[in-house]
Amino acid sequence: MKVLEAHNITKLFPGVVALDSVDVAFEPGEIHCIIGENGAGKSTLIKCLTGVYQPEEGEVLINGEDAIKNKALFDKIAYVPQEIDLFGYMSVAENLFLPYEKSGIKGIVNQKELEKKAVPVLERFKIPVEPDALVKDISVSSQQLLQIARACVHEEYEVLMLDEPTTSLTTSDTEILFDIVRTIKKQNKAIIFISHKLEEIFSLGDVITVFRNGKMVAGDVISNVNIPWVIKQMTGKELDQDQVFCSEKVSEKVLLEVSNLTGEKFSDISFTLKKGEILGFSGLVGAGRSELMQAIFGYLPVYSGTVKLDGEAWKLGDTNYSVNHGFIYLPEERKKQGILPVLSIRENISVSTLDTLKSGFSISRRKEEELAREVIDTYDVKTPDTDKAIQFLSGGNQQKVIIGRAMKCNPKVLVFDEPTKGIDVGTKAEIYRLMKELAEEKGIGIILISSEMDEVKKCSNRIIALYEGKQAGEYDAKADKDTLLSAIIGVNS
Repeated sequence: MKVLEAHNITKLFPGVVALDSVDVAFEPGEIHCIIGENGAGKSTLIKCLTGVYQPEEGEVLINGEDAIKNKALFDKIAYVPQEIDLFGYMSVAENLFLPYEKSGIKGIVNQKELEKKAVPVLERFKIPVEPDALVKDISVSSQQLLQIARACVHEEYEVLMLDEPTTSLTTSDTEILFDIVRTIKKQNKAIIFISHKLEEIFSLGDVITVFRNGKMVAGDVISNVNIPWVIKQMTGKELDQDQVFCSEKVSEKVLLEVSNLTGEKFSDISFTLKKGEILGFSGLVGAGRSELMQAIFGYLPVYSGTVKLDGEAWKLGDTNYSVNHGFIYLPEERKKQGILPVLSIRENISVSTLDTLKSGFSISRRKEEELAREVIDTYDVKTPDTDKAIQFLSGGNQQKVIIGRAMKCNPKVLVFDEPTKGIDVGTKAEIYRLMKELAEEKGIGIILISSEMDEVKKCSNRIIALYEGKQAGEYDAKADKDTLLSAIIGVNS
């Protein structure tokens, strides 16, 4: 018997058919992978299956019963969102058992008992933290695993839904997660696994369902299909998986020169970036790549060392100076640090150039609209209008808005920190082409930080490897994966 079913689900938003007569079912003891481009309808489906949205048409059945009529049935579904959704100033144990009533905890909470109860759960999920530690003080990887553990603590669940669960995980943590998922599968739970990483789907999944433009376009047993088939079903066309996007117009002019830079999470880092070059930074989560760039940008402190841009001494510790002098950092946490979610696309674009949009004592709506339209047209942002809140765009379209906004600041150096995080394979290629175009046609020096080895090799002219905050080597992009992997895990150190 199927534990969770969706029949003829249709969900409408103003001007958009988000789901169009979708039928899909999930069985116990099966890992069912869902894939599709950003905006294909996956997130809307999830919200219908968890009771967040009520569809205009169709029904959701849990163990054969209508869950839309009986909302309590949705408690059978344990959902883990892509974004970290924990309470930073509460302890690991407190976060693990929230909400307490579902954990069988009543009355006044005994902190020591709670921490004692948390220990075996932390051990089972191999989360290397103490139960009394504040969540804000543990690594992002540990937070992600904690979030998954929290969903599984409540034993009454029959379906575990994981939305891009490995986005913030290291390679070793991903393997831990996969082992846990396989164990849960053996407990006869149904698992819904949503990911843009095709290698994960083929490593873990039993069944695959592909969405495109709000419709379920294909589905099969994983063993019957291959990666080119999945890409073609997702995009409606075949993509060249071997295409490279490194810049072919690298100047001999050194644009950025970093010498012996040391900060809290990195030490003695030196490198140069040439005009029109794409310089990749590879390393495990926590290697210090983001912290290094944030320090150059002025967001984090620098203890020693120097930076030059265009041959001129660089002022550290001042983000306004960085933006005004051509060094722009595009953050990894797009939704938390890159966008103003409740504001419109127009307002998100104009916020970086308000001085140029003045009309008397206010901002000219006409100029703001013209600027937004220019960015939307230039970077092919898919949206019905400029007034749509940016939080409702797909991840890929949000990233295009951020890039377009950055370009209005006339950058000399653009840092892309995990630019394709949570982005589908088709939109990834668009972002890669955009980086290549900016390097070749605008002469911008681009720094690419990525945890995906294929991404770094595919896009970079040179690659710098970091391990535990130290430089582990500099490599040509043609270096083989084993060599790079040895560097980022410290074998060469």
